[in-house]
Amino acid sequence: MERIASAAKQHLLSVILPFWKELRDDTYGGFYGFVDQQLRREPKAEKGCILNSRILWFFSEAAMALEDRELDGYARHAYRFLRDHCLDRENGGIFWSMTYDGKPLDTTKHTYNQGFAIYALSSYYRLTGDMEALQTAMEIFRLIEKHCTDDVGYLEAFTADWQPESNEKLSENGVMAAKTMNTLLHVFEGYSGLYQASQDPKVRRCMERILDIYENRVFDHNRNRQQVFFDENYNSIIDLYSYGHDIESSWLMEWGTDLLKDGDLSRRIGQLNQKMAAAVYENAYDHNSLANECDRGEKNELRIWWVQAEAVVGFVHQWRKTGDETYAQAASAIFRFAMEHLWDKRPGGEWFWCVDKHGVPTPEKPIVEPWKCPYHNGRMCLELMRREPDIYV
Repeated sequence: MERIASAAKQHLLSVILPFWKELRDDTYGGFYGFVDQQLRREPKAEKGCILNSRILWFFSEAAMALEDRELDGYARHAYRFLRDHCLDRENGGIFWSMTYDGKPLDTTKHTYNQGFAIYALSSYYRLTGDMEALQTAMEIFRLIEKHCTDDVGYLEAFTADWQPESNEKLSENGVMAAKTMNTLLHVFEGYSGLYQASQDPKVRRCMERILDIYENRVFDHNRNRQQVFFDENYNSIIDLYSYGHDIESSWLMEWGTDLLKDGDLSRRIGQLNQKMAAAVYENAYDHNSLANECDRGEKNELRIWWVQAEAVVGFVHQWRKTGDETYAQAASAIFRFAMEHLWDKRPGGEWFWCVDKHGVPTPEKPIVEPWKCPYHNGRMCLELMRREPDIYV
């Protein structure tokens, strides 16, 4: 057996980083946006701007963690594509997607997408000290606060010139949501990265507002879980339990909260998150992996790549907080499940999108597309390296 942090570092160096390096597009910029189940790259596929932001974040954070100057160049490459193509010079903000050669394809301005751009730009600034990146992140922050909020919280989808439009992109399970837990979480994540980079008091105040929404609107205190899809006033519109988002939020919201250095706020949010992680363990963890979600009482048993990655970090986090060895055992078991079943061991492979509860891959899902990225599994490795838990796999 070896320490989980050591195994994660080796996996990062030997699998995840080499895979994403190979997707660098030196002809048109950015990174190739699609790899099918047979590991065939599609050079003319659309390039999702969320995917590019997540790649920028990943290479920036990996470069800092590993002190690897070569990775700076990959981060710079992703940054230049964001700056020169994904950024709307006329109306501000980040488009939804580009053509393979860097022309706007889907010009939707989604609040979720803006949050990821801020997250990535803030990391790139911390890596390089490039003030242009920080200034761009601050400008997107100002645009979100100008166009994407109302008196209740954070709105979702807009046209290129910031007129509201329907939220198909972040609505699922047969509903159309005016507000979502997912967007709120990742705006908070982006703002947390920006506050880490800037210590700007305006960003801090907005983070505090989001935490108030999280504590009093999104978190269901009766069920110890988050609601997912809402109407305009944060009334839940579906009984949906997203196990992956809850275990992700249980550590990610706490990371951002702790940056504020407000002891009372950290205590309150930490208590909610502890209850939420315990509920995920009770309702979704099954022997060695985490189910996906429960929609109106029907549990989806697929083992999604990102859900397992976030579960490892979330359970390590709770073990550190509580000392409860059941969380350490769960983190170890899920990591081993991911290494055995989600890791695609074919030459040139990375992680499968999902497998069934027995570890059999679903054949219809690609290896890379606008949502499939190195953000979750790469961050799992980086968080384990940073935390160095006394857990073995």
